[in-house]
Amino acid sequence: MQRSSTSRTKGIGDRGAKKLPLSWIALLCGLALLLVMVAALQYRWTKQLSEATEARIGSALQPLMMGWHLDFYGELSAICVALQVGPDSGARDNWNDYLRRYVDWSHAPMNHDLAENVHANPDLIKNIYIWETSDRATPRLLRLNADTGKIEISSVPEDLQPLLARLKAKSSSLSVGLRAWEFPDSHQPKNAREATTGSRLQLRSEPGWQFDKNIPAIVHPIVESGRRSLRPDSQPQSENPVNWIVVILDLDFIQRRILPDLSKRYFSSGERLEYKLAVIATGGTPRLIYSSDPEFPRSDHSAFDSRMNIFGPALDSAEGRDWQTIKNSESLRHEEWRSFSAPVWFPVIQYTSHDEPWMLLLQHRTGPLEAIATSIWRRNLMIGSIVLLLLAFGMVLILFASRRAQKLAKLQLDFVASVSHALLTPLAAIYCTGENVIDGLVQTKTEWIAHGSIITSQASQLIDLVKQILLFASTENGTNRYTLRPLQVLGILQSVRKNVAVLVEGNGFNIEQQVQAGLPYVMGDLSALSQCLQNLILNAVKYSGRNRWIGISASIHETENHHKEVRISVQDHGSGISSSELPHIFEPFYRSPKVVDAQIHGTGLGLAVAKRIAEAMGGRLSVTSEVGVGSTFTLHLPVPRKSDAEMAIFVPESI
Repeated sequence: MQRSSTSRTKGIGDRGAKKLPLSWIALLCGLALLLVMVAALQYRWTKQLSEATEARIGSALQPLMMGWHLDFYGELSAICVALQVGPDSGARDNWNDYLRRYVDWSHAPMNHDLAENVHANPDLIKNIYIWETSDRATPRLLRLNADTGKIEISSVPEDLQPLLARLKAKSSSLSVGLRAWEFPDSHQPKNAREATTGSRLQLRSEPGWQFDKNIPAIVHPIVESGRRSLRPDSQPQSENPVNWIVVILDLDFIQRRILPDLSKRYFSSGERLEYKLAVIATGGTPRLIYSSDPEFPRSDHSAFDSRMNIFGPALDSAEGRDWQTIKNSESLRHEEWRSFSAPVWFPVIQYTSHDEPWMLLLQHRTGPLEAIATSIWRRNLMIGSIVLLLLAFGMVLILFASRRAQKLAKLQLDFVASVSHALLTPLAAIYCTGENVIDGLVQTKTEWIAHGSIITSQASQLIDLVKQILLFASTENGTNRYTLRPLQVLGILQSVRKNVAVLVEGNGFNIEQQVQAGLPYVMGDLSALSQCLQNLILNAVKYSGRNRWIGISASIHETENHHKEVRISVQDHGSGISSSELPHIFEPFYRSPKVVDAQIHGTGLGLAVAKRIAEAMGGRLSVTSEVGVGSTFTLHLPVPRKSDAEMAIFVPESI
């Protein structure tokens, strides 16, 4: 028969075969669907958060680049402001006026109280030339020397020849355009007015400061109005002659001082640049102007976080017209911070049909912003997934804990019913015996002895039942206090057989005992170990069926970790235990439906109490069983490391 450790009603026993109710399955499916929906929403939210993070970083990067651009233009345009070249400069100024302003500016003390957008870096200026193309067939190049305060005639440097040739070629066309602009006549013929209009359109992109990105240099036309000559030895001209002021910038100073200072000002975090920064001159053969890091930029330009055309597109280009539309808005359109053109403060002199600007390139030190945003998205997704998994795990635990609580409540009710039945049977026998005595049915001494025996035996069952319940409660609460001392195995077995002798002999059982000679002492509490083995023997008596044989054996064995232990086994030839039941027979409140169907009564706490006692002694309880053959329960007790002589103790013969 099936071993019992608790009382349980029919239908609750076989947990492996028990199926979940449909309501529970529906609830679990609903929760799974809910978690899938939450996971999908979380994926979408984290994606949107990643995009918002990338946009936020970009919106913070855009004003930094614009500030960098404005300060860079401030550095370049400081000399332009100082020279005071304007549309009417040819009518009121001569070369000495420009020389004087240049000298005053280059020798003026630095004013650190000025605003940051006011710049004065004389070291930025390499040379300032006047390119005279107005009065002579052979142009003359004059150099403004700030150190000597004089104007010197200079030969044309080789690197300036392409620029000066271009300026000379533009002087005549610019003079015609200015003459048409200066003397408009509404009474002119239609074709003359159209020519004037065309000249005006051409003029709008020509006068003012212009930038040569190859040298680099900035140039400005100086137009004589005919009222006053710019050269002392010149004669009045019939046309508006055009000369040029050419400011040569020191590229080395730009690379060594200006660009590093601007990079630290706008893109540093503490002592370290937060971004990798480079300025390159594009074209057929790109040229590196400045780089914050030796390995930057590499050939893969797609990894840049943002690109800016420093000098902006040409005003008459499609990009230039588009910039004029958006440059006064509060911010660039979405994603335009990745690649955009700065405002055009002075146009770039074009030598080819293709735009070859200076570009500012940025990349975050930790990687491209897309990679950073993706990393943040993956991290948030992983954290959210972990939270969802924990939530799902918690919900499943709650569901199974609720189901387990329901089962436990049912088991406890069944336990109360079983114990009540176990209490009711001996109480009913005692009550009936008492009624017989009261009714005078007991007359002879033999009858008195028989009735007395009934009362004592039933009372003994009640006492055993109460003791078993109290012992289970004490092991459950951990309130038992054991006195461990060295014990002889043979003495333990003698104590157990003495306690169960009446029950075993009364049921006609034959006990066969085999004890290995020379067994060492074991540490334990005699009363507790006796109770443990007694429960195993009573369990064998209860479930052996018609076979009336019980085997008790004791031997010493070596464990896997090379320690020794004594094994005390209780064997029967009962019906055995199925493999599906074995994992549960030591659990409190568990009983097989087969036991309930066979109407085998008992407290059902025997194996649970025996297991806890074994573990309290430092040992364990194991079982092997085969259906139709029988079962063997084994108590494993560790052997102390001390010698037998040290562990020897007197065991009274009465045991």
